[in-house]
Amino acid sequence: MLSTDICIIGAGPVGLFAVFEAGLLKMRCHVVDALAQTGGQLSEIYPKKPIYDIPGFPEVLAGDLVKNLEKQIEPFKPTFTLGERVERFTRLDDGSFIVYTVAGTEISCKIIVIAAGLGSFEPRKPAIEHLALYEGKGVNYMILDPEHYRDKRVVIAGGGDSALDWTIFLANVAKEVTLVHRGTTFRGVPESAEKVQHLAEAGKIKLLLKSNVVGVSGEDKLEAVTISFNNEEDVVQETDYFIPLFGLTPKLGPLEDWDLELQDGAIVVNTFDYSTSIEGVYAIGDINTYPGKLKLILCGFHEAALMAQSAYKYLNPDKKFTLKYTTVNGVPTL
Repeated sequence: MLSTDICIIGAGPVGLFAVFEAGLLKMRCHVVDALAQTGGQLSEIYPKKPIYDIPGFPEVLAGDLVKNLEKQIEPFKPTFTLGERVERFTRLDDGSFIVYTVAGTEISCKIIVIAAGLGSFEPRKPAIEHLALYEGKGVNYMILDPEHYRDKRVVIAGGGDSALDWTIFLANVAKEVTLVHRGTTFRGVPESAEKVQHLAEAGKIKLLLKSNVVGVSGEDKLEAVTISFNNEEDVVQETDYFIPLFGLTPKLGPLEDWDLELQDGAIVVNTFDYSTSIEGVYAIGDINTYPGKLKLILCGFHEAALMAQSAYKYLNPDKKFTLKYTTVNGVPTL
């Protein structure tokens, strides 16, 4: 079982900054996220889009902001469980918690910080008959370990950044990569679209435009997909993996069953310290709500700072707290 001071649910920008604020007060953090990478929406949905309202950055790409936040928390050596959604938590007699993920990971902690953005992101699944039968048996909705696909046949569907990026990456890993896209133009970064086109022209990948995967088949695991082309006969293509990458949709998920006070799908908090209706549990960022709430990253950073101050006092009720500025003391290490 993993053990830490604070378990942060959500590895988006607010969750990452919470690690920094907690680290300044010498509190250890373990971060859990359902996505396979840190950054939340910034990494998964718009990594190449500029953000203009981060103090000190007239303009910063979303992906670069995530990298900077990761670098900022390095001195505090946080640990991560990625690609696993938190399912529930229990409170022990001593007031501490155990957090459980769907994969069976258990985290012992003294404080829980929910920084889950708009909720746990779940993949948008195409409407293909029997698709669920092959989930985990050749059908995957995210790529956790690229090496899993080495020397395998892979069919990717989608036209956004994720589909383009993974097609480019797996072109040098998989035995065969096919990208299926219903349109003729891509929603992703033009540079990535050009790379995919060049790979197709060089014969390193198969690029099927104006087409859709409409069927899956196989005995105990996925063995083939059926691809439909506009005004042409369907084609059955043998493959080891089918990875539909149609983006993510936010859902509150298990949070609805955690006995937290909710309002319009968000967690109600006390604006003094962003504590929830459960003692020792905080909620920061887009997941919370209160009068005057603004769903901005910079507001989430503010909430993370106040949360960390309160969490320190909660863990150390007998210690006298003195605010220390980083300009005077620098950044400590754990």
